[in-house]
Parts: sequence; structure tokens; C-alpha cells
Amino acid sequence: MVQADIEQFRRDLKNDGVRVAGINNRRYLGNKHSLTQFIRETIHRECDDVRHLVDIFAGTGSVAHAFRDIQVTTNDLLFSNYVSHIAWFFDGDYRPGLIVESIRLFNDVESSENNYVRENFADTYFSADVCSAIGEIREAIHQVWVDKLVTKREAAILLTSLIYGMDRIANTVGHYDAYRRNVELSRELVLPVLIPDIQLDHRNKIFNQDANALVSSLACDVLYLDPPYNSRQYSDAYHLLENIARWQKPEVFGVARKMDRTSIKSDYNTRSAPEALRDLVNKANARYIVLSYNNMADKGNGRSNAKISDSEILAILATKGKVSVFETAYKSFSTGKSRLTGNTERLFVCKVAAQTDSQKSIVKSPINYIGGKGKLMPQLQPLLPPVREFVDVFAGGCTVGANVQAKKVFFNDVNEPLVDLMKYLTSTPPAEVEHDVDQVVAEFGLTDSFHNSYEYYGVHSSSGLASLNKEPYVRLRSAYNNEVDLTRRALYLYVLVIFGFNNQLRFNSKGDFNLPVGKRDFNSKMRRKLSLFYERLASVEHEFLAKDFTKLDISRYDLDALFYCDPPYLITQATYNERGAWNEQRESELLHFLDKVHDSGRRFALSNVLESKGAVNVVLAQWMREREYSLHHLNYGYSNSNYQRKNKDSPTLEVLVTNY
Repeated sequence: MVQADIEQFRRDLKNDGVRVAGINNRRYLGNKHSLTQFIRETIHRECDDVRHLVDIFAGTGSVAHAFRDIQVTTNDLLFSNYVSHIAWFFDGDYRPGLIVESIRLFNDVESSENNYVRENFADTYFSADVCSAIGEIREAIHQVWVDKLVTKREAAILLTSLIYGMDRIANTVGHYDAYRRNVELSRELVLPVLIPDIQLDHRNKIFNQDANALVSSLACDVLYLDPPYNSRQYSDAYHLLENIARWQKPEVFGVARKMDRTSIKSDYNTRSAPEALRDLVNKANARYIVLSYNNMADKGNGRSNAKISDSEILAILATKGKVSVFETAYKSFSTGKSRLTGNTERLFVCKVAAQTDSQKSIVKSPINYIGGKGKLMPQLQPLLPPVREFVDVFAGGCTVGANVQAKKVFFNDVNEPLVDLMKYLTSTPPAEVEHDVDQVVAEFGLTDSFHNSYEYYGVHSSSGLASLNKEPYVRLRSAYNNEVDLTRRALYLYVLVIFGFNNQLRFNSKGDFNLPVGKRDFNSKMRRKLSLFYERLASVEHEFLAKDFTKLDISRYDLDALFYCDPPYLITQATYNERGAWNEQRESELLHFLDKVHDSGRRFALSNVLESKGAVNVVLAQWMREREYSLHHLNYGYSNSNYQRKNKDSPTLEVLVTNY
């Protein structure tokens, strides 16, 4: 079935007298349905080339629905709204006939059973028998989902239909903070039929998270913000619908029969709202930020007044770029009895300024570690959100951990000499390291083009210094392999890296360094990399570990920790894996480790290669098929890590797998 068939099916149902509901058929505080034309026109006029919009306080989803012809990402803290977003925006097929027949059966339900809904809500928001019907229908939706008789989207459509049907007859003034007393509860429950669009953008994503925790992991053209305006918590206003959507059957209390809502309270309804907005905007990764906010200010009662002033909004957005304000008349829905006049809805449109060179700068490792992510960091950074703790499980040259936003970074690698080297380079001031290196250079008779020149040694830059350094380099390599003092070993190893082939590391089965001499020496570029790296690491709390990943205690790390893994790639060849130490068993062990990280409630990101030179990482591919993790494609490209590669035109599919 294609979209045209869906539209015709919808028309036929309406012609047959079936009540077909649209996304706007809900009463909801702050619903922007009547403003979607104004919002869409303003965004298309003021924002160039919009291909992806993130609606991070999506509510009922009316604004995202107005942009469903492009890629949309929705998010809401309420699970009841998240379910509706799955119904309306998830790019998945469903069976319209099944939906219609299911709704017909649900609307025929007549029940007086004493279920959870009747026991807790009878004769409050609904009559006792309607409560029985709601409980029976909700349990039926749960059961067909558990029995895998419906798809994720079909279950969401049916549950959304129940929510819409309940909301239409509820004994309220539009929200569930209270119900009206001494009224006749005679209205029957009639679920509408929902026939959402198909052929939506396959990249659409739907989240049910705290907006401030989510925002840094999203990159888009337009970040649309419609945060709560006042002190009326949405978790209070829609607690009953949230209870039915979650279906965890919690204890309820008080006259309004509310469940515990602590976990779904929003800072935007409190005095912390300005600080919450400042934090969100600061972490936003968008070309434009568009904020909806009305001008209630102090027009209403205390609970209705806006929590963030115009001056605060302008000051916060101005930290990201140029701000313009657009306005339209709007009668807001608050408690259903508002007589306030002169209300307007404003759109604050911020064109985010380009980052400065210092903001965009990537600090590279002082060593040229095989597979290092220096060139990929501009792509990786937006995908690695700020965290309290960042665990670089296969740290290597430490490039990734040195370029993330984290309160503390743990650099781990099973290669102990490498870890000792990185400890030395990050704990010793660059001037001292340079002095020590220059002494070793003089001691072994290596070249020093930084203080002298290529002309001084009678060679050209193109031919390099290998012929002059080969003999002293071999003597230094032997000295390193026999040195027992750890500090001296770290210094010797760094000099070997400086003068070695492509500034890399390689050890044989005995643990001896065995890389041949290279063309360069301790030049200005190497010295600059050392200094910048030291400065970056000095600005962040960090710790070095030398463990196999299987020995890492996941529970030791903060729940806000992110475990980043850049292991040896199973289907590619690198000097650190020439003897096949990384095999299918190790790959499987790592994927199991990442599952454990996920199960612990922590986040992970895995760099890997799915395809290379015609080979496929079958272990990784199978794991991905069995999980619902996110897959991000990266533009592959290393200048020196595949120097032995014969077919350089063959495609390499580099990816980042995340559980967030």
C-alpha cells in the first residue's frame, strides 16, 4: 500500500460515517496546531535549506506533523505523547484493516469488570462502566503486543486511539488536575480510527527523554523549542493518560487520583527554567534554533505566568547567534476559561553563528597511532554527547578522549608500554619533554633538523633523514628493549616514535619494539602536537588504565558515563593486529561487554568497520540485526593506516554504533 491508497482509505472511512481522527484531535495545554502555518512559513522564510527538524518538546506532535515532508525527530518527557509520536511519525508499515477492525471490537466492549481502572477511577473522570471498558481495552492492547500479534506501530496506533477517545469524553476542563463534581457521567467511550501516513522519512527518530539530556546527541538544521511556559506541570495535567499509556498500574492517591510523577517533572515549570534553557541552548547542535514562547508574562495568575522573561530568552539565544522575533495573535488554551486579550505567540529565530577556529579545533595525539581518529573527530564529536565520565576503552593515542566534553576521562589500553608513554607525555611539561628528547638525540647521534636544517645534513625534505638515522635508531631501539627503568623506557619509546616509520608503534611477540626508521625527526610539527595535547589534557581530569576490556568494572563508573570503543578491526589489517590477536571470539566478547554496558543503564559508542575490500564483519552485522542500537555512517579516510592496501579504491564502510 502506498500513500495515495492510505489517503483514499481514509476518505472512504469518512464517507461511511466512521470517525477518523487527526493529530489535532486532542485537548492539550499549549497545543500549537492553530499556529503550525505561522511556524512553518516563518521557518521556511528565515531558515535556509531545512532538511531535518528536531521538535524536542513535541507534545501532541502537531508542529512536527507540519514538517512531515522532511526528516523529523520528536521527543517528549511524557510516554503518552511518545506513543502518539510512534503512531504518527514512525516510518513503519501497518495494516489499516486491522486497525479498523480492532477499533470496531473495542467500541463494542461493554464491561462492569472490577479491573485496575474501575477500582481507582470509577465515577471521577469517567463513569464506573466506562472505566471498566478502558481497563479491558488497555489490557487487550497490552496482550496483543506481548503475544506479537501487532507491530510496534500498530500497538501505538491502537493505544493512541484509546487516549484520544478517553480525552474526548473526560469529565475535566481539558486536563486532569481535577474533575468536576456532581455531574452526570453518561457519555460513552468511542475510540476514533487513526489512519496515519506511510512513506515517511526513514530517518525519523522518536525519543522519550529529558530534553536537556538528549539535545547534545542530536544534530539538525532546525531545533524547534516549545518548552512549558508556566508552573503547570504536564505530568500533573495528564497523569491519568500517562498512567494508562505506561500501564504499570501504580498506586494512586489524593482526590485527583494521581500516581507518583517525580521522574517526569520538568525544570521548565520551576524557577530553574531560565537555567535549564541556557543549558539546552548551550548544548544544541543546530544551524537554527527556533523557540516558541507566548507573552503571558504577568497577565494571568501566578501559575499561568511565564517562567522565562523575554530579556532572558534573548540573552540566552544571543550566545549562539543573531536573534530575530516574529509574532502573531493567539488565544492560548490554559484552563479553558481564559478571558485574557492581546495574547501573542512569538517565534524567536536564532541563526547560529559559525564556530570559531578555536572552537572547531581538534587536538591530535602526539603519536601517530594506527587507526587514530584525528580525521574522523569532526564527525564523531556531534555523536559523542557531554558526559560526567568518558571511558576510552581502547584509547590508543588518546585522540578521541582528548576531544570530548567530559568531567573526567579514563584512558584505557591493554598495551602497557603505550599507557606508560601517554602517562609520561601528559604528566611532564612539554618544555621538559623536549629537553629530554634533545638529550637522547644528542646521546645517540640522531639528526636535529629543528635546530639545524635539512641543508645542514645535505639532504632534501622529499628524501628525508632515514639514511642518516638508521644506525643510531637501531642502537636506540636496542637500548629501549633492554631498559628497565619505566620513565627512561617511556622517554626512549617516544623518541623511537618520533624517528620511526610514520611515527607509529609496533611490538613483536616478545614485547620488543620493532618498527623501522622513518624519514622525519623531532621537527616543529611534532613539538607543536606535543604542546597542544599536553595543554588539552591538563584542562580535564583524567586517569590512565592498562586493562583488558573484559576486566573493566562497569559498575565503578558513573551512570552518566559513556564507554567508547575503538577496537582492532576484525576485517582490516593493522600493525597492532598483524598476528591475529583480535579474532571473532574477541569481537564477540566485546559486543557482549557492550550489551552489559547497555543493560547497566550506561551509554556506549562503538567505532568499527562493517565492510572493507569486499569483506563483511559478519559478527558485527549479526549483532546489529538482533539489537535496536543506532547506526551512524562515517566518511572513512586515513592517510597512513592502510599503506599496505593494494586496492585503495575499494569501499570501506566505517560506522559508529550507539545505544542512545
